Amino acid sequence: MKKWAEQLENEKEKLDPLGNESLANGIRLYENNALQAQSRKVDELIVQLYRRIGFEQRSTWIRKVAS
Repeated sequence: MKKWAEQLENEKEKLDPLGNESLANGIRLYENNALQAQSRKVDELIVQLYRRIGFEQRSTWIRKVAS
């Protein structure tokens, strides 16, 4: 499970530079295809994690990972 959490964090970290690049270039976030693709990738990883740990256990797991 830790591997999945690390992968999620790595993918989330890629979002900030993409967003900053959009803002610096005056591109709306919803028009940045690379940002949108990365965001969908992060969303899919979150869904996969929730499916693996179960809906009811997710808040407990999130607290453990965050600490």
